[in-house]
Amino acid sequence: MKRKYLLIASTLVLALTNINAQVIIAHRGYWKTTGSAQNSIASLMKADSIALYGSEVDFWLSSDGVPVVNHDAEVTLNGEKLVVQDTPLATLRKVTLSNGETLPTVEEYLDAFAQCKHVKLIIEFKSHKSKEREDLLAEKVMDMVRQRGLQEKVEYIAFGVNFVQQARKLDPKAPVFYLNGDLSPQVLATMGLSGFDYHYNVLYKRPEWVKKAHELGQKVNVWTVNKPEDIQKVIDLKVDFITTDEPLLVREILQKQ
Repeated sequence: MKRKYLLIASTLVLALTNINAQVIIAHRGYWKTTGSAQNSIASLMKADSIALYGSEVDFWLSSDGVPVVNHDAEVTLNGEKLVVQDTPLATLRKVTLSNGETLPTVEEYLDAFAQCKHVKLIIEFKSHKSKEREDLLAEKVMDMVRQRGLQEKVEYIAFGVNFVQQARKLDPKAPVFYLNGDLSPQVLATMGLSGFDYHYNVLYKRPEWVKKAHELGQKVNVWTVNKPEDIQKVIDLKVDFITTDEPLLVREILQKQ
């Protein structure tokens, strides 16, 4: 009988862990762990290994039209700062991440993601110098996603209105969220978006936006929430997803609710 109760308890703990993980998105992957680095393929696989809802990643277009993975607008190579969107792929491939990986192409990243069992990929399109370059990046990336049959496992986010509108146009069924924090849920509804993904300070000033978004059938994500007090505040606001550099901490706090 004791063994039976232990089995039931273990099952309940596992179920609770899985439920709580479904609101957590690892910011730039799960990079605060051994052998990982921000926006590395390792950070994606490590996010999948702890069964989070999603792993966020940032995409740019190189000067010769190849989608690549990086957060900042610039990279450093041999002590020199290079603007990603003004640099050809051959040069960007010489950049090494802090864990020793070569700066990945989107094609490599999606091939790795296709092997993931748990996480969704939260793709952020980074704002470029022209609408034409943004449209080309969106078209190329979303075509790669379709070719691999990953549409059901991918969501899109962007600070730029052009990007979210283009993503919605290219795949009307895809979850698309706006990041910039300046548009109300009502406005986002007129754009046909899935909801918003705003910094937590925006929601502290406009907590009513969470309720309004839910009334409109939208989802609410919040970034980048790392401190225990902020994690608790956004949980109390009843957001749907929490983007964080501290996924295990968020999971721990959620389990105590």
